[in-house]
Amino acid sequence: MENTSNSKNLLEMRNIVKRFGKVTALSGVNLSVRQGEVHALVGENGAGKSTLMNVLSGIYPYGSYEGEIIFDGKPCRFKNIPDSEREGIVIIHQELALVPFLSIAENMFLGNERTQSFSSKVMDWPRTFARARELLDIVGLTEDPRTLIKDISVGKQQLIEIAKAISKNVRLLILDEPTASLNEVDSKKLLDLLAKFREQGMTSILISHKLNEISYIANSITVIRDGATIETLDNSNHDVSESRIISGMVGRALTDRFPKRETKPSSEVLMEVRNWTVHNPLTPERKTCDNVSIVVHKGEVVGMSGLMGAGRTEFARSVFGRMYGVNASGQVFLNGKEVKLPTVTSCIKHGLAYVTEDRKGDGLVLMNSIVHNTTLANLPGVSNHGILDKDAEKAGAETLREELNTKCESVQQDVGNLSGGNQQKVLLSKWIFAEPDVLILDEPTRGIDVGAKYEIYCLINKLVAQGKGVLMISSELPEILGMCDRIYVMNEGRIVAEMPREQASQESIMSAILKSPKPEAKASA
Repeated sequence: MENTSNSKNLLEMRNIVKRFGKVTALSGVNLSVRQGEVHALVGENGAGKSTLMNVLSGIYPYGSYEGEIIFDGKPCRFKNIPDSEREGIVIIHQELALVPFLSIAENMFLGNERTQSFSSKVMDWPRTFARARELLDIVGLTEDPRTLIKDISVGKQQLIEIAKAISKNVRLLILDEPTASLNEVDSKKLLDLLAKFREQGMTSILISHKLNEISYIANSITVIRDGATIETLDNSNHDVSESRIISGMVGRALTDRFPKRETKPSSEVLMEVRNWTVHNPLTPERKTCDNVSIVVHKGEVVGMSGLMGAGRTEFARSVFGRMYGVNASGQVFLNGKEVKLPTVTSCIKHGLAYVTEDRKGDGLVLMNSIVHNTTLANLPGVSNHGILDKDAEKAGAETLREELNTKCESVQQDVGNLSGGNQQKVLLSKWIFAEPDVLILDEPTRGIDVGAKYEIYCLINKLVAQGKGVLMISSELPEILGMCDRIYVMNEGRIVAEMPREQASQESIMSAILKSPKPEAKASA
């Protein structure tokens, strides 16, 4: 068992106050982090966690906030990110800062290039690739440093971000939701890597909404609520329960993580997909989805589980307006009638909605207001003879803001200024406003806190109570088991199991994945 109880404080943030106009995001926050520990920072979306780390890393420069930062015993007044990195403070954001069409080695040293001499601008490629190889070994990756980022998984990209931080002689590593996009296997690898670094003396600050991971890895847990420090819990024995963390975050006990549903699914089929096959757009000879068939009933939440890369998102995106893949074949039925869905517009017209897993990249226009984002998928609903009715648009957005309890100054606020959880609510509002019969929800609670998750779960229950059908794709098995009436298990592009909730468990789902035959084995059988 690691022991950091007698370690000195490496970092102290004292009475930090940060304002954005009239809004106070941080109100006298205090944070002390000991040398050689993993210190977790938890709180609801909008509590101020990321804002505090942006102050620490120099994204919000000295002079734009009040209070002081003491690092390794001396005051720090960072004007920018390079200032904090020179002290060994490196932040890894939830949205990975990697260039897809550059190699692993090029990404590692982007802005920190290895040149042939101090004054030279010519790259020293042998030294670059050799150092990249050393860093990859440290984080447990066997990839060739010349491999392009686009050709490796999200889990490995996260490890490359950590390797990139190590190359900057990191002393304090800040990770903002590092496992949000990872499955349980990749998440465990990353957390074990942090534990290994801790044994070597590195200090880490971890922001995460996955409370089981916090309990597993963190030595100390600081709770922030509404921009203020609530408490710091000692977790040196890893005995702080998830319920104890939640009560600090939300100010009350959350007795049931998944709300009970009063209604039962109907026998009426809203959506059926038969024998759906899609090929990879980069390598058209390879099938991403192989003969997939699913059914969604009226008033039913159907889960789709599987490991990262199983083909779940590719299936959803290919059905929804052919947003992914080539050479698609198969049939889609909505409300009992076969439909052709070659475009997103045709999907909306037929009552199908897709809530993307990437709210910032694909789902929202961050520089536009809540109003504009909410009505974007149904402009005819707020138009009169082709002319936008701004009053109707605002009224529709305001109704959904109240219904989803979206926290904002007004519906005229830009979406980019909202917390992750509130951005997710705006994304859901956008598709609810389109009045679909079937909603495909791809990782609908990724990167948001337990309070916001509960509100989204309640919304899902409300939608199916109205007779809508929901297909939920999620990498979190407790969420699949807690919310879904029936579960499909997908692996390597194929449906390998289907089970009602009563027969489903984490063990049965993982067993179905591990026991499913390889496509080659199936073909030769």
